[in-house]
Amino acid sequence: MVQCRPTQRDKLSMNSDKIKTSTQVGLFVTCLADLIRPQIGFAAVALLEQAGCTVRVPRNQTCCGQPALNSGDSASTIAIAKMVIKTFAQDDYVIAASGSCVDTICHKYPELFRNDALWAGRARALAAKTWELTSFLVEVMELQQVEATYDGVCSYHDSCSGLRELGIHDQPRQLLASVVGLELKEMNENNVCCGFGGLFSIKYPDISTRMVSDKCANVGHSGVDTLLGGDLGCLLNIAGRLRREGAPVRVFHVAEVLAGMTDGPAIGEGESDL
Repeated sequence: MVQCRPTQRDKLSMNSDKIKTSTQVGLFVTCLADLIRPQIGFAAVALLEQAGCTVRVPRNQTCCGQPALNSGDSASTIAIAKMVIKTFAQDDYVIAASGSCVDTICHKYPELFRNDALWAGRARALAAKTWELTSFLVEVMELQQVEATYDGVCSYHDSCSGLRELGIHDQPRQLLASVVGLELKEMNENNVCCGFGGLFSIKYPDISTRMVSDKCANVGHSGVDTLLGGDLGCLLNIAGRLRREGAPVRVFHVAEVLAGMTDGPAIGEGESDL
């Protein structure tokens, strides 16, 4: 029998009292956003504040440890995880605009410390209060609409971690439906992996290239002008391939569109592309 992991929605009952009394959150920026696309972090802050939250962004945060974990470096992963747990201990909620990072914190951390009673308890406490951004906005803060406009026809790529591990599907689409001027058009196989998969794209480049090429073909066949998603790793992978193929499709993280931060270059673009 397959044991299903708890989705973001399952944690609502665990935090019902806290939801009513607190909206203070710690933002886990993610290393990819910090180094490559900081605007996603700014967009997340704007959306959380729009929903009524007080946001704290700890300066000493780093990576969630997923790359080290995927490469089998348990010692480094444990050290990173302990730092994350300590960094966000004071926050009522921890939010990240990344399904893969949230999956690591919520599901991998408790497994990582399963033989350490003290840290296992602290890892479970962190997991119980950690949410993916759109899921938190819709399910916890009950945000119904955003104050944004976007003139374009968009499709949404469901990342593997967000969809399969956290049950994130309707939440971003519900918020996108409130964006003035935006038309959402589903592409074929929107829930199929793009081939990034962290180290997968490094270990199996030929397979990864075929997978992202198939994804880009589905984007093209859909007739949209914009692709959105909730994981920057996926979006970097897809945007890079679209540009190599000469496709005119723009790529944004869903938080950027929801926050109305789309005036600058899209992912994979430069200033000269505007």
